[in-house]
Amino acid sequence: MSRRIFIASLPLAVLGLASAAHAQANLPANAGATLFQNVRVFDGKGASLSAPSNVLIKGNIIARISTEPIAAEPGVTIIVGNGRTLMPGLIDAHWHAMLIRPNPAQAIVGDIGYNNIAAGVEATETLMRGFTTVRDVGGPVFGLKAAIDAGLIAGPRIFPSGAMITVTSGHGDFRQLSELPRTVGGTLSRMEQIGGSMVADSPDEVRVRVREQLMQGASQIKLTAGGGVSSPFSPIDVSTFTEPELRAAVEAAENWGTYVTVHAFTPTAIQRAIAAGVKCIEHGFLMDEATAKLIAEKGIWLSLQPLPEELREGFAPGSVQRTKADEVWPGIARTYELAKKYKIKTAWGTDVLFSQALAQQQGAILASLVRWYSPAEALAMATGTNAELLALSGKRSPYPGKLGVVEQGALADLLLVEGNPLENIDLIADPAKNFKVIMKDGRVYKNVP
Repeated sequence: MSRRIFIASLPLAVLGLASAAHAQANLPANAGATLFQNVRVFDGKGASLSAPSNVLIKGNIIARISTEPIAAEPGVTIIVGNGRTLMPGLIDAHWHAMLIRPNPAQAIVGDIGYNNIAAGVEATETLMRGFTTVRDVGGPVFGLKAAIDAGLIAGPRIFPSGAMITVTSGHGDFRQLSELPRTVGGTLSRMEQIGGSMVADSPDEVRVRVREQLMQGASQIKLTAGGGVSSPFSPIDVSTFTEPELRAAVEAAENWGTYVTVHAFTPTAIQRAIAAGVKCIEHGFLMDEATAKLIAEKGIWLSLQPLPEELREGFAPGSVQRTKADEVWPGIARTYELAKKYKIKTAWGTDVLFSQALAQQQGAILASLVRWYSPAEALAMATGTNAELLALSGKRSPYPGKLGVVEQGALADLLLVEGNPLENIDLIADPAKNFKVIMKDGRVYKNVP
């Protein structure tokens, strides 16, 4: 009995030391130092490439960038760039790592062991597409993140929200009508048991659910402030949380030094969230001009996604979800136009759900931003700008250090690209061919001639 009590009282980090150390042997070794020679640098902020440069990585940090030669000390791994482009690893600010491979039914009622293994495989493929960081905005992702961070599997850095928090009948409430009525304090539904989403119908319940996600390691909190496409009982025009409920989430998150982001399409849902102190709006595809002006005036982040037609067409014709998708999709272009008109702080993500095939187009979805932005603007959004949004997590960030840029002192998440993506952004749509080196946290995960 005493031995069991002792083990249970140990921090999880201590219990995981042996397994993590063993696992590191199965991943690319950190050589201690890597020197990129003769590269043109896109720094994640500007509109042009540098002059031919040399970049020295020590450990997981960019130690030096120079147009002058950098002497290669003994033991340094040299990567000859031959004039290729060195740029920051890509960041997807709206990702659902646990919801890519399964279909909706599998995600909720399928075997959780299988779903975790599938998510691990997908995480490795995500990294190999050049996405070194994702902001996960809903799903039971804490275990996957821990496995990646411990070195059990290769994958991107994950900024987790944990379970998205919703209301009864809100977006993210995937229960069946047979599961009603809900009893406060009663048995949790399957989706709640696995940590996919949590239902909260009062300010007090919201506080509990927010604090539970923070306790598990959430770097930011996600609420669904309005109706959504994929949820069967959540009309698009409906506003869900009341302002006091939203305020309760904001207060709990701010007590932990982080922020709340909300799924919201309509002006009412967006404006109510802003009034409650929410720092970021996801989607916003049905906003009007007055709401866009408000977002700009208040300095609120807008996390947008150029959702591809294939995602809309993935919903069965005649289904409730397809009808709602048909209502939302025309607003995508207008929302981007409003974001540009009012110079709103705009992040980029994909919001791919239930489709491995669409996930493989992650880079192509980013490249589609050229409908509204120059290639340099689009790539800056997916690197330096997205990193600024991640920084809102403050001390709740799981990865101390600067992301999304190539500059001295930043974390060494880097891509070596064949060609110049500022001239041809479609290069990022074919990572297998065009990403010659993929580095995350100073480790080289891909290095091909």
